[in-house]
Amino acid sequence: MVDITQKVSTLRSATASATVLVSHQATIDALVNNTVPKGNVFEMAKTAGLFAVKNTHLSIPDCHPIPIEFTSVEYEIKQLSVEIIFKVKTIYKTGVEVEAMHGASIVALTMYDMLKPIDKNIEISTIKLISKEGGKSSFKDQFPSTIKAAVFVCSDSIFAGNKEDRSGKIIVEKLDSFGVETTHYEIIPDEIDIIQERTKGYAKENQLVIFTGGTGLSPRDVTPQALQTLLETRIPGIEEAVRKYGQDRMPYSMLSRTVAGTLDNTLVLALPGSTNGAKESMDAIFPHVLHVFHILKGKNHDAK
Repeated sequence: MVDITQKVSTLRSATASATVLVSHQATIDALVNNTVPKGNVFEMAKTAGLFAVKNTHLSIPDCHPIPIEFTSVEYEIKQLSVEIIFKVKTIYKTGVEVEAMHGASIVALTMYDMLKPIDKNIEISTIKLISKEGGKSSFKDQFPSTIKAAVFVCSDSIFAGNKEDRSGKIIVEKLDSFGVETTHYEIIPDEIDIIQERTKGYAKENQLVIFTGGTGLSPRDVTPQALQTLLETRIPGIEEAVRKYGQDRMPYSMLSRTVAGTLDNTLVLALPGSTNGAKESMDAIFPHVLHVFHILKGKNHDAK
């Protein structure tokens, strides 16, 4: 199966449909009047669909087991056809469009099985996805121009040339994948004066300033201390999202001192300096965190 461990859970929904075509009006009448010999077709087919959608992963090899949290089945009769509308919702890391189509198809097959004794010319057609919501595509912001970012690696050992930077490069690659342009990348020592000077200088030119490293508990890890006195507004939700995402994967993440806040119209982030810490922090909040720039823009309009 596709690896979805890096994804975050969001509200996901999908609506699918399938059509059952019968050959004469008498079949429709039997459906409506509940006189089909095998029983109540609508209720039996609905029940079959509910069982099916919760077990899609047992039929489709690459589907993940998903906690289905809502399902509905509706029928629309149009002359000699019955359209099945199947809706599914969940809060999870991956979508439910296959589950919705699977449910709709099983409802249609159950109807076929129950109606075939009274109609030998039934057809099933047009199993399709009508709509889906949730996940990255539903939370993708559009901006009139490219967002610009400055990335700083805070590490005395890397600055001295004793180690190679990996976390900063990962952040730059991640930003590029989300359409964010890194205008400046620099390795600096983890010193309060230098961090504050870089923050004030580059916040004027960039919408996003990211520091990686110096967020541990050692007395040498001063990045959070340097930023906390500069930030105008802290954003605890971003900090919590990073920590929770990391905590779900590695228990030591609770010890990291991630910082997020704004300085003028710039979002300033201090992320862990380890390779995995930087990668997981970016996975935890991007691209959703970019919505902050719409909020900041709205705040500026309100101020005017």
